Amino acid sequence: QVQLVESGGGLVQAGESLTLSCKASGTFFSTNAMGWYRQAPGKERELVAGVSSRSHIKYVADSVKGRFTISRDNALQMTYLQMNDLKPEDTATYYCAPTQTPINLGRPVRWFTSWGQGTQVIVSS
Repeated sequence: QVQLVESGGGLVQAGESLTLSCKASGTFFSTNAMGWYRQAPGKERELVAGVSSRSHIKYVADSVKGRFTISRDNALQMTYLQMNDLKPEDTATYYCAPTQTPINLGRPVRWFTSWGQGTQVIVSS
């Protein structure tokens, strides 16, 4: 059974930092790339960053390059997103999900259907 629990969001001012965490339950974690996705009101969900199963490959979207860093801990089944220099356009609900490779396809794996509740990030100007 796949369960993902995101946490760490909040209300911050532009220029501040947040670290998001995603706790995974299930046997899929260590053999799958993981991604952080976000969905802003009225917009489609998009991949923000991804990391391969053993952290050899990392991808970040152009919109967050140089500001966001993804990492994972397979022993703890955790995925993290360090977000620095936050901007109002980063305001969204953030979700994690197992992700297809190559990661820049920007899609969760086909069998994944159970999105977590997400964690909301609000950046004020």
